[in-house]
Amino acid sequence: MVARGHLTPRELRSSAWTRVFRDVYACTSVDLTHGLRARAAATLVVPGAVVSGASAAALWGVDVADRADDVELTVPPGANVCRVPGIRVRRRELGDGAVVRRSGVCVTSGETTAVDLARHGTLEEAVIRIDRLVRARAASLTGVRALAGSATGRGCRQARRAAELADGLAESPQETRLRLLLHASVLPRPVAQHVVRDARGFVARVDFGWPEARVAVEYEGLWHGETPQQVAADRRRLNRLTAAGWTVVFVTAADLHRPAELIARIVAALAR
Repeated sequence: MVARGHLTPRELRSSAWTRVFRDVYACTSVDLTHGLRARAAATLVVPGAVVSGASAAALWGVDVADRADDVELTVPPGANVCRVPGIRVRRRELGDGAVVRRSGVCVTSGETTAVDLARHGTLEEAVIRIDRLVRARAASLTGVRALAGSATGRGCRQARRAAELADGLAESPQETRLRLLLHASVLPRPVAQHVVRDARGFVARVDFGWPEARVAVEYEGLWHGETPQQVAADRRRLNRLTAAGWTVVFVTAADLHRPAELIARIVAALAR
């Protein structure tokens, strides 16, 4: 823009513009998300690079990275890329089918992105990331498990274990945490996203259910609507579950930090 005479250097340094990367600016009215920064990096700073890792997840609609985090790009081994603040470059070969085009740039496939993310952090975080990508339909769980099964290198064992534990059904990270807690307990395994019906038909889809005992576990975030209409709908839903003979155990974020107490509550509900 400066070279073409559309702006002067002084105008570019004004409050109307935000510096994104070296020689890359954006109008301050633009919502500078991590995904937008990733697209700018792969288009203007390192043309031809593949958006990968948490940055790829952002382009798949899963916010794993904060907007100010470094953008992750992947280039072939031996590629000559200058160091640019705000961009982290990985050098590696990406296999067949590992790269697709999305939002105008090359990005790692949903399955490759899931396995990449599952290599790092805790096992719980790895399962959550896979669940989120599968839930967003960015990746198939079968594909993730197959790719993780053939993965090598750092973090490959965790990626395989995380793929085994993921189910892609959780509607939030907290639901994944709750499922992992339930599966690791003495409780019989519940049915995730179980559909409850009565004589009139569909009643509700509960986070976790034991159909034989008619006991459901719900993460409490589902029941708190922001409008009176949503609150009323939640109450009607709960009333219908109760009328159908179901007991609902509500779980909060605080409960996840007291697993022994939570499991005892569920055991008592199943016993009744």
